[in-house]
Amino acid sequence: MTIRTKDRYARFSDFYPFYLAEHSNPVCRRLHYVGSLLVLTLLAYTVASQNWSMLWALPVAGYGFAWVGHFVFERNRPATFQYPFYSLLGDWVMLRDAFTGRIPF
Repeated sequence: MTIRTKDRYARFSDFYPFYLAEHSNPVCRRLHYVGSLLVLTLLAYTVASQNWSMLWALPVAGYGFAWVGHFVFERNRPATFQYPFYSLLGDWVMLRDAFTGRIPF
């Protein structure tokens, strides 16, 4: 049973099936993966180089690819606007699930 309070998900485990349904298009999912991996790459570069001005690029890279996936391929509104924390967590859980074979790449 999905637990929602005042139109909000009470637990991430309840939110995640909704999140996956919002990412049913494989191109949208792949664009999320590209954005997430680019975020990790940029973060590693920023820390290694200590060029902290590159931190501005993290949300641009992550959300840029994801939002193209939603607006162009999925044709829906990103869940980030309503569930920012759960959506961010969902990006990383979905990437893990793709790498472990739990969901199709």
